[in-house]
Amino acid sequence: MILREMCTGSPSWDDPLPEECRDSWESLSKSLDRLSSLQIPRMFVPQSLSLASDPQLLIFSDASETAIAAAAYLKVKQDVGFVMGKSKLAPLAGHSIPRLKLCGAVLAAEIGEFVSDHLSIPASSIQYFTDSKVILGYIKNRTRRFYNYVSNRIARIHAVSSPSQWSYVPTHQNPADAATRGSVADISNMLDTWLVGPVQFCSRNLAECESEVDYPLISPDDDKEIRSELSTFNADVHVLTNLPPIEDRFSKFSTWDSLVAAFSTLRHVAASYRGSNDCTGWHMCQSTTCESTLKDTEHFIIRCVQAQAFDAEIEAIENKLNLPRDSQIQNLSPFIDDNGLLRAGGRLNKLKSSGLSSINPVIAPNGHVAVLLVRFLHNKVFHQGRMITEGAVRSHGYWILGARRLISPIIYFCVVCRKLRRMPQEQKMADLPVDRLTPGPPFSSVGLDVFGPWPVVTRKTRGGSAQSKRWAVLFTCLTSRAVHIEVIEDMSSSCFINALRRFIALRGPVKLFRSDRGTNFIGAVDDLHVNAIKLKTL
Repeated sequence: MILREMCTGSPSWDDPLPEECRDSWESLSKSLDRLSSLQIPRMFVPQSLSLASDPQLLIFSDASETAIAAAAYLKVKQDVGFVMGKSKLAPLAGHSIPRLKLCGAVLAAEIGEFVSDHLSIPASSIQYFTDSKVILGYIKNRTRRFYNYVSNRIARIHAVSSPSQWSYVPTHQNPADAATRGSVADISNMLDTWLVGPVQFCSRNLAECESEVDYPLISPDDDKEIRSELSTFNADVHVLTNLPPIEDRFSKFSTWDSLVAAFSTLRHVAASYRGSNDCTGWHMCQSTTCESTLKDTEHFIIRCVQAQAFDAEIEAIENKLNLPRDSQIQNLSPFIDDNGLLRAGGRLNKLKSSGLSSINPVIAPNGHVAVLLVRFLHNKVFHQGRMITEGAVRSHGYWILGARRLISPIIYFCVVCRKLRRMPQEQKMADLPVDRLTPGPPFSSVGLDVFGPWPVVTRKTRGGSAQSKRWAVLFTCLTSRAVHIEVIEDMSSSCFINALRRFIALRGPVKLFRSDRGTNFIGAVDDLHVNAIKLKTL
């Protein structure tokens, strides 16, 4: 810090010291000579720390435009000892005094965490001090929000300490203030201040430090670190009369399981806010996945779609009136059960052994919910046909209007059903090449390949018969489909060339060869070119 003050310009390393800095450098050199007589006691306090009944750690912080510092002291009864101190240069520009003071508080919190771990002092026995009431207002604030620079450092301080551990200390009693002044006159006196510490301040009881005093924040107009307050207004939900019906929300879901699970959670959370259950607030609860809760949610969804599709019918049944003549469910003799569901009637109402699900199925209108329900039950029966899927819908206690016309396209567009039932596709063959269609002598155009191997006995030895392998080259005429086979001993190009020469000697010259471009065939290309040149010269 002192050297940075002296070298305000941009001098080179080999440049002589400027005249205006010479006096400061000589004063610094003389003060460093006195460090030889500086003595630091071996023990923090005269008595052993392990035998102390209630050791306390006091940490002081301070900052200026040139430096940031913090010092820690151990207090055992009336004895105060220096533990450690730390200082560092402040940034050159762009930082206000409150920001620098906050950096000093962060440095004090880091020292407190370090000393607490190494000396096994509880974090609750640490007391922090600063001479900035603005920083105390930042730390003890619980209502206002700050910008990122301040909020991140406040969060770091709160991670290792509580706001009640921070107190105010006057500047003249703050030992960390000596390290932030950077006086080149006498560094040894500054170190003496650190080693001795604020004995008079630390000798009193820590309860007198007024840790519970309220330090109000400066208004946001004067402090740019505080975010401005935003005014919010509550809206009365009763005036929102043009909200879409809840049935329109069902179209956002693509499966029956996700629809039931989502509305089961929403109904549970709504009951939590009403106080109808033991849970509170927005949360994910295990009770929403139980069978009874899911069944109630299914009834709620069906009631919603029934209320939208059969509004007039439900009103007529509740008022014991005749159904409208254009009603789609007039022939089903509908009635409303104890759960508020619209069910189909019949002549088996007195049969109570099977329950309402099979005797009086729930009437479901043809729509998105019905599609989700059919897809769900179609998966349950492992993608069976229309009759089995329709039977599954009836056996689960649902009567869907126009079920046959609804189930058929669902099965038709089902990806799994298409994979299982679709006719196998045939690959369309390409046009035959010209050499397959042009008449000519046998083996004018030849296709060739190698097949095998087969184990063969080659010779007898004392230990038995030695086994070997043989391959065969298949020559086929592309025009007449005649076949010629030559045996080879291995898959090398030389063996293929010998087989090719035997074939040509018997069948005559060849105009065109077709192969899979194996390595043994490619290796014979040069030999074929040489023979072709010889034939042309002859």
